[in-house]
Amino acid sequence: MTWSRRNFLATSVAATAGGAALGGIGPASPARAATAADAPPGTGGAPGWRRAAEITRRVRPPRFPARRFAVTDFGAAGDGTTDCTEAFRRAIGACHAAGGGHVDVPAGTFLTGAIHLLSGVDLHVGDGATILFSTDPAAYLPAVYTRFSSIECYNYSPFIYAYDQENIAVTGSGTLDGQGGTEHWWPWVGNAAYGWKPGDPEESADWAALQDMADRGVPVEQRVFGAGHYLRPNFVQFYRCRSVLVEGVTLHRSPMWQIHPVLSENVTVRDVHVDSRGPNNDGCDPESCSGVVIQRCVFDAGDDSIAIKAGRGADGRRVNVPCEDVLIEDCDMRIRYGAVAIGSDTTGGIRNVFVRRCTMGSPNLYFGLYIKTNSVRGGFVENVYLRDIHISSLLKETISIDLYHGEGDTGAYPPLVRNIDIRNLYCDTSRAPLFIRGYPDDPLHDISLVNCTFTNVQRDSTIANIDGLTFDRVTVGGQPVTTPPVIGNT
Repeated sequence: MTWSRRNFLATSVAATAGGAALGGIGPASPARAATAADAPPGTGGAPGWRRAAEITRRVRPPRFPARRFAVTDFGAAGDGTTDCTEAFRRAIGACHAAGGGHVDVPAGTFLTGAIHLLSGVDLHVGDGATILFSTDPAAYLPAVYTRFSSIECYNYSPFIYAYDQENIAVTGSGTLDGQGGTEHWWPWVGNAAYGWKPGDPEESADWAALQDMADRGVPVEQRVFGAGHYLRPNFVQFYRCRSVLVEGVTLHRSPMWQIHPVLSENVTVRDVHVDSRGPNNDGCDPESCSGVVIQRCVFDAGDDSIAIKAGRGADGRRVNVPCEDVLIEDCDMRIRYGAVAIGSDTTGGIRNVFVRRCTMGSPNLYFGLYIKTNSVRGGFVENVYLRDIHISSLLKETISIDLYHGEGDTGAYPPLVRNIDIRNLYCDTSRAPLFIRGYPDDPLHDISLVNCTFTNVQRDSTIANIDGLTFDRVTVGGQPVTTPPVIGNT
């Protein structure tokens, strides 16, 4: 039997119906009644995933009045050359003033600078419509309150931005085109692979300055970048917003992170196609949010498909807000680093992350689950649950949990990583099943693998400094592994 996404998920659903669990993943794997071995560590079974059901009930997308405001009625022209920035501003303002509704973008190509959403507004990008974002950095000024790589500052406006708004959405079957590429935005990363040449401007000096400001406690109002600086803007960012929806659209050629809700509540991202392989082009980065549902999305991204974050270093400790209650389901994650990444910006803490019925893998994807942090970032990662996961191929490990990511063990804030439960996972090809590594004086805690199959691997797992690692019905290369080896504990 060929294990496609469709028959894998069909088998998973059939086997788990009515409280049963999958007995194995692969040909002739019988269904099996749930037992105590299926319990996530410390939960007794159902309570862990019961919280996912609570997230589903609690997180609801916004609803909008039937009023419609065509952007073309406010002066926009879909010819790809007319600057429609003011038309978008007027249409959104009129929709908001009327009590909310839909701002319709019809078929055509609409060139614009920054679009700022207001409460009650659904920006609906219709079939055949493309919003084409300007390549002129001045089109994203004045600078706005934002985050660059998880540190607060004033910088170029994200292309679609909302601050302290509620009931907002970007929907439709159309395309958001950021026009990033080796000619625009991407060279600022300072890498020749993305078009940078010696003598061209790049972001390293600004990034160093921002980190130094955060470390010294410089007030955010004084961390002003934007004009004359080279920190790339995010694509779509909702900052301190409530009740947010991104649905149906395709995101293409982003400057940097693509969908980035920050300090927001009740966020839904569904049926979105991310098609952008530039530098730091993460697909979706919920940061310090509460209540996020990501469903039925396709991620073809230049960095992590989904990266859950909670602030970085001194700035993360100042804001100190966790990211919690995140549900990811029925997504397809194809490229490039982690399919589901947690970190590396973990300072405010990350908890209650649920991933189910997802497919992952391509010749260009590195990791399946990728938890990455260190003692400079600090914080915590706890209560992470994966089940019914099908992985075709990975370049590196299926599961990587590493406290030595980036700066290693050079800080004063050792992170807490505990209660990671992975079950009903099948990986066809990877470098190794596991790379999990805590610190000698700060081990990882309570990691459980239940009913997991790793078929083709090149090397043994690396496992070091962990307190409580459990295998139940784990096979590697066709051989059962009942006692996980622990290599390199010190």
